[in-house]
Amino acid sequence: MPARLAAPAWPARWPEGCGRCSRAETGPARSDSVREVAATRDDAAEIAEEYRMFARQEARGRSAPYQALAESAAGDAVVVSFVASLPYAKRSPNLLFAAARYLLGTAPGLTQLRNLVSVSRAELTEVILSHRTQTNEPARCATLLPALAQLPQPLALIEVGASAGLTLLVDHYSYDYAGHRLAGRDPQAPTLRCEPRGPIPLPAELPEVAWRAGLDLNPLDVNDADDMRWLSCLVWPGEGDRQERLALAIASARRDPPAVHRGDLLTDLPALAAQAPADATLVVYHTSVLTYVAPGERWRFFTAVADLDAAWLSNEVPGLVPGVPSTAREQSGDGRGARGRVQQSGDGRGARGWEQQSAALLVRDGRTPLAYTDPHGTWLRWLG
Repeated sequence: MPARLAAPAWPARWPEGCGRCSRAETGPARSDSVREVAATRDDAAEIAEEYRMFARQEARGRSAPYQALAESAAGDAVVVSFVASLPYAKRSPNLLFAAARYLLGTAPGLTQLRNLVSVSRAELTEVILSHRTQTNEPARCATLLPALAQLPQPLALIEVGASAGLTLLVDHYSYDYAGHRLAGRDPQAPTLRCEPRGPIPLPAELPEVAWRAGLDLNPLDVNDADDMRWLSCLVWPGEGDRQERLALAIASARRDPPAVHRGDLLTDLPALAAQAPADATLVVYHTSVLTYVAPGERWRFFTAVADLDAAWLSNEVPGLVPGVPSTAREQSGDGRGARGRVQQSGDGRGARGWEQQSAALLVRDGRTPLAYTDPHGTWLRWLG
């Protein structure tokens, strides 16, 4: 078992500037109509910039249709006005585009999106308010695998923000790291291809998983057709074989469903951890989750994980786990641009600059950065 984590020795106050990404999750207090009007004007400019940032930093080079749509939507007063009418937690391009796709049955262009906003406003709003961004990309397992393989075996896995639990099935998938291949337990599960960059400690065999469980406020059921339809709508158009990979991962999960429990990462994590077998290394991990957690609650979560006899792997945008001595943070102050993206000099498109700009940072035990990772698992740059 890993040594008990020390209590996090972080500042007593969340660093200035970190509230911006969480502001979109929690929303500001509104007390009078004058403030509401002023905020709406400010929101329009902020929303337009958010959508342009999504186009430049997230969709660019990954999804040409969504890059074009986000750029167009940022300049469209009808779309921006609609987004401004939504709660802060519901304004992201990911959620809007997925909701439109859910209603249309296909990825929207600007004309279709404007038509939905104008003609089917109530239906679009209902889908947005009743759904969450719960992208469950199985290929993220390829970025976690080297870190998991370094831990004492067997493992007891808890994924926080597990969605449908597809990234709990790390030992089911097969892997191909530019010719370094590993066969998974399920021969019908997808092969996850990940480009290794740097001296990655690629394992000779897959980790042994003795127990696994997920925790999510709104878990998706792999046997529910509508849940899986929504999960499919969260896949961006133009991203190669992601839809096929998702379908194969869902089929694997249906053959051996992972346990995903409805619960809160603060109040329900300790009880779930207590169910793990004592003779396995408990691992708590999460990918692209902390953006949706308010800063104060992040502190409580970090403390809760530190109170467990567990290894902790966080795979988040740089800056969301404070106090981590990462190259990314040293290069640009606190390392956080809009939505936590790492900013570089110039246009940020050098070999390392571009990848870091759009990367997550894999960190062990809240203090040791291990690797930059592609948010969708297509490459991994080890820092060791």
